[in-house]
Order: sequence, then structure tokens, then C-alpha cells
Amino acid sequence: MIKIIKKSKYTLIAVLALMGVYSCSDDFIEVENREVLTESSFWQTEDHALQALTATYAALHSSSGSKWAFFEEIYTAMAYKADEMVNNTAETYSRSLASFTNTTEESGPFNIWRSAYAGIGRANQILLQVPNMEALSQESKDVIMAEAKFLRAYYYFWLVTGFENVPLVTSYEVDPDNLFPNQVTPAEIWAQIETDLTEAEGAMLVEHSGEWLGRATQGAAKALLGKAYLFQEKWAQAETKLAEVLAMDYALLENYEDNFNGSAENGSESVFEIQFTGDRSNGNDERQVFNFEVSPYAFGGWELFYPSQWLVDEMRTDLNTEGDPSDRVYASIFFDDPGSEMYSRDIDDNVAYTDAAGDLNHPKYFKKYSFNEDTNFYNGTNISIIRFADVLLMYAEALNENGKTDEAIIEINKVRERGGAVPLAAMSQSDLRTQIRHHERPVELSMEFGIRWFDLYRWQRGSTATESIKTTLEDHGKPFAENFQDKHILYPIPLQEININENLDQNPGW
Repeated sequence: MIKIIKKSKYTLIAVLALMGVYSCSDDFIEVENREVLTESSFWQTEDHALQALTATYAALHSSSGSKWAFFEEIYTAMAYKADEMVNNTAETYSRSLASFTNTTEESGPFNIWRSAYAGIGRANQILLQVPNMEALSQESKDVIMAEAKFLRAYYYFWLVTGFENVPLVTSYEVDPDNLFPNQVTPAEIWAQIETDLTEAEGAMLVEHSGEWLGRATQGAAKALLGKAYLFQEKWAQAETKLAEVLAMDYALLENYEDNFNGSAENGSESVFEIQFTGDRSNGNDERQVFNFEVSPYAFGGWELFYPSQWLVDEMRTDLNTEGDPSDRVYASIFFDDPGSEMYSRDIDDNVAYTDAAGDLNHPKYFKKYSFNEDTNFYNGTNISIIRFADVLLMYAEALNENGKTDEAIIEINKVRERGGAVPLAAMSQSDLRTQIRHHERPVELSMEFGIRWFDLYRWQRGSTATESIKTTLEDHGKPFAENFQDKHILYPIPLQEININENLDQNPGW
């Protein structure tokens, strides 16, 4: 994906209505408007195909490309139901989702649905048009189509884990009679995800360079396919596929916090990330606003959400050899500890918790992505979707479920030692499963996009040591856990969509 994404490109793929040209005499000369792209004039050059691909990536930000729709709607809808986070109840964003009182009209799930299908529609259009483009070499066609399939699979991953019962659309439709599809089973969506990723990985490049750095690679396809197997408890296939990622050129960064401060974007630990630039020129607004959202009011931030007490307590047990919190803890949260500090916009420097405690509105904060990139505090730091540490932990989980607990501990210790935590000793399969689920993954991956809630989802939906989400939320002190019902395992199908498409059935309980 191009590091600099201009909003004008987001709209290039929109299908324009056929416009009739009227004249009152034969003498009227009709001149083609070359400034307006149509379906027939657009799909002509390699630049057109790459612009179409950029538009497909752009749906990762949201259907419109708006950072606000991403951070305040999509992100909060994916994060607020989990046990690692509590929302600032003074803010309205996804507040009803966090308290399990939402209705079918909640805007967060609607934005997930709309953005996913926008990306799927753009991918489908590429898969329809690119094979017939004479200006492209076969190699270019194969790579572009493979990335479109990867993105389509990722958007369906959003949908099947969030809603389960969704339409499967794999062709670009213009006939109005075909624009109201029925839902299919989750198994059919998972099968399509597997097909897309299996077909994509062979044609995708191992790496991109220059202006194309950040586009999805073969490693990203393998990692997402391994994750899809993990979610379906296809443990042997997950182990095999994730092992292929380990055999590639990925490596943990030496410094844990470099994953979140912009200094190692698209680096050795990055498998796939959403690209941001911070550019505000010419009407663009390509900021990544986590730095505002996690920072305290006292530091010039907005403090939309906070780490839960359960997460902070769990992190306090993640210790180095001297018995102090590990480096990854200090890089993840700002909390009452002599070694904890955080960047303050107001003084353009780090502040120790002990010096700031009297000015803070809340006793604990997330720290990831809070770092400043320039004097204007406009942040262009990318958002990680899959990083190598996550791959190692998923691989360890698959190994453990396949009865290879000792091998799993070796992989986990790679992650722990990089983060400054003492290595694990021998454990039973059951104890290591709990350690992975409720320590290693939340401590290493806290607050990261689309991870913790969907881990809780898969452990309830699975048949291996099934865990009730409600019980986990209650045990971990999640506010409003008493409101949680089985229907909250899934988002409701957005009422806006049901009102448009009478072939959609609402999810159970909604």
C-alpha cells in the first residue's frame, strides 16, 4: 500500500451513472469530458489498476477513508467489549457497546459492515477488470489480483468474526436484481477466506520497496491464513502455515516500543499494518490519532479509554530478572509505578507518573502510540494488524494444542525475553493454555487493533477448553458485565442494512 494515500484516489473506483447528453439541434457538438472518469475510460493503464488497489486498501481506514470513522467507530466497536479496556463514560463513542446496552442501530458495527463491504466491492471490481487490461503484464496482473484477494479475505475476516451470518459476494454486481444477497453460513465465509488466501499467497511478492512499501506480502497472506485456521481450531494446519511465516525474514525488534513510536514502520516485525502519513496538505487529513485518544487530559490528550484494572494487575506480574515490571509493561501502560513515564504534549517531554499523579483525571492510561512525531503532534504512525510477535504467540498456541507444549514455551520465551520478561519454565498443556490466553496475549498485544475481543470470541465459540465470555468478563471485573447476554457475542446485523435488504435475517437475540 502506498505510504502516501490521497483522498482523491479513494473515489476513483466509484461507478458513475450513465449520463444522457441532450441537444436541441444536430449542430450541437458533443465533446467527451476527459476530467470525468467512467468505467470505460478508467481501466486502461497500470496506474489505473494501482489506484483501484489503493482504493481497496483505503477501506481499512473506513468506507469513506475518514480517520474519525476508523478510530472512533470501527476501533472502539472492536475494542470496548473486551476485558483489557474500559471506556471513558463521559465520551459517547461506542459507549452502549461497552455497557452491553446497544441496539441494532449502533453506528460502530454499521461502520465495520459498511467498510468491509466497500473493500470487498472494490476488490471484486479489480478481479473483474484487471484480467482484461492489455496495458498490464501478466505478472503485474497476478500481483494486483492476489493483493485484492488478500484484502477481500481480511474484510471477510472482520465480518465473520463480528457478525458470523453475512452475505458472501465474490463478483461485482451492477444488476439491481442482484444487489440484495442472502446470508450464508459462517463455514462458507471461512471457506472463501481460505480459498482467497491460498490462491493469493503464491502470487504475492515477498517484499515491496520504495513507494510501495506497506503493501501486503506473501508473509501477510500466510499469517492471516494461519490465523484463520487458528480461529477454526484447525490446529495442525495452523501450526504448518504459521511455521512457514517463521521461516521467512521476520524478526522481533530489539526495542519493544519501536512497534508503536513510528521508528520501525514496515520493519522486521511488521507483517501487515494500516498505513498513515500525518499529511494535512491540500485538504488531506491522514493523521493517526491514537496519540490524542490515549493521552491524559493533563498532557493535552482526550483520554477516550483506559487499561482495565485486571490488565494492569496482570502486567504487574510480568517481571524482569530484578523483579520489576518488564520493558513491554512500561511501554504499554502509564500507571502508578516509580519507573512509569509518558510523553506530555504540553511540555514536549516525558513525565514520570509520580510527578504527574496529582494532575491526572484517571489512575492509569494506555501508552502505546502516545509518542510524538513532530512539533505539531500530528501523528503518521502506522497501526499494526499482524506483527511477528503475534505470529509467534499464535504458533505457540497451535503447538500447545497439538501436544507440543515444550516447543510452544520456546516460542513464547522469544517474545517474553525481547520484552524484558523472565522466560517461562516447564508447564502443563492446560496451564500454558491459560498463560497464553490470559497473560501472554493480552500483555504483549494489549490495545492492538481487533485482537483481544476476538480472542475472547473464538475461545467461546470453539470446542477446545471453551470459555464463557460472560464468565471471563465477570472474573476480570469488566464494568457492566452483568448486562452481557449471549446475543452480545455477535454484533447485530445493522438495522440500516436490514431496512435496505429484506433478504437479511437479524442475528439471534437482536
